[in-house]
Amino acid sequence: MTRLTLPLVLLACVAGKAAAQSDDVAYCKKLGDYASRYLGDAGGNGGTRPDFDIMEGINKCNKGDTAAGIAILDKKIRSKGFTPPAR
Repeated sequence: MTRLTLPLVLLACVAGKAAAQSDDVAYCKKLGDYASRYLGDAGGNGGTRPDFDIMEGINKCNKGDTAAGIAILDKKIRSKGFTPPAR
């Protein structure tokens, strides 16, 4: 019974970390979509396009650097007086 305990604990830890990373990726995408929709520069077709800070945050998210991407996008959203969406 104790031989089985350690592998199960390790498996649970790995699964928990993978779930947290998945949550960060989803939140990073959510912030990028939010920032692009509400904070972008005026586009030629009447819509908006992301500015360079937003693009940098989205690119970091896409490359897997979610911590940096979230920080950039969160700062940009707050600097414009908006509240970031909930996790």
